[in-house]
Amino acid sequence: MQTKPLGTRSGLEVADISIGAMRLPKEGDDGVKILRHAIDSGMCYVDTSFKYIGGESEVMVGRAAQGEYRDKIYVSTKFHTGHYDGDFFSADLAYEQIKTQMARMQLDYLDFFQVWGLNDVEMWTAVNKPGGFVEGIKRAMDEGLVKHTGLTTHLLPKDLNPILEQADWCEVVLLGYNFLDRRREESLALCKKLGIGTLVMNPVAGGKLAGTSPVLQEIVDKAGAESLPDLAIRYVLANPNVDSSVCGMMRMSDVDDSIASAERGPLTTEQVQMVDEFIGARSRENAAFCTACEYCMPCPEEIKIPAIMACIYEDRYLGLTDHARRIYNSRGTGEVKAEACTACKQCEEKCPQGLKISEEMQYALANYAEQDG
Repeated sequence: MQTKPLGTRSGLEVADISIGAMRLPKEGDDGVKILRHAIDSGMCYVDTSFKYIGGESEVMVGRAAQGEYRDKIYVSTKFHTGHYDGDFFSADLAYEQIKTQMARMQLDYLDFFQVWGLNDVEMWTAVNKPGGFVEGIKRAMDEGLVKHTGLTTHLLPKDLNPILEQADWCEVVLLGYNFLDRRREESLALCKKLGIGTLVMNPVAGGKLAGTSPVLQEIVDKAGAESLPDLAIRYVLANPNVDSSVCGMMRMSDVDDSIASAERGPLTTEQVQMVDEFIGARSRENAAFCTACEYCMPCPEEIKIPAIMACIYEDRYLGLTDHARRIYNSRGTGEVKAEACTACKQCEEKCPQGLKISEEMQYALANYAEQDG
């Protein structure tokens, strides 16, 4: 696979595809075998964390990185300080946590240790203050326990870009980007300007684009892609401000398919424009559907109306029916589902789109709810 600089601050190069270790199989040695197959195939950066698979992800990554494989791979892990009560953001916690995670992986050093989930400005202030989390990472770096650092985030450019401008210690950023969610393009461009390496998570939109869609198949065919996941990965790689796409690996075929997409090359400028126009025409705004403004809230029955409407949008306008059904039945749409709707229509009175929300709740109930028996 092609490699490119991971920004200029790190001084490293990475392959177009990197290894996401959040969804490795839990049983037996399959996870280690998948990781080593990915490394043997040319991938050199693996993203794991303290919490993935209940900590087993780090164990598998550590096992895969033993012996001759250690010098072939950049092991990157992270820690979300909010997992513990007490002083979440102290330097001592960061330093001790690094040693704990190194011991779990049986490694003498970590290539990257990142601040995980820096998702609000208050957390930025806390981790970056004197005696804060970043100071603990720097201490570990001074002692050779960690080689590089950075952050992961779901912030949008309005809040993220000022942080990037200040974070002179940050060598890499992991953030979400795909053709269904282009909101962080401005931040990707700023990272490139600042020399910060860019790693993209969710290139297939957290699994939305991992399967098939009768609607999106039209643009797959039009762009000449092999499949919907192939289109998604090659779209991300077409952005010159993306250094590597972190793809989740669950099976050997995930490794091979991701590499095949990279080797087909990024989409052309014309193909990217084609995708953007196709998705734009089906945006919530152009579809005159729910824009998640939340004016309908709160619901007297405590239904998460925007979350359920998002499922309907992805099903009806993007053809992602299976994903919509899965999300509807998950915690993401709350404990109270559409069957609790009493058709009081208070939400409809407040909806700027004039949507018949009570009817949409009945649609969700009929099409997504798991049936007993």
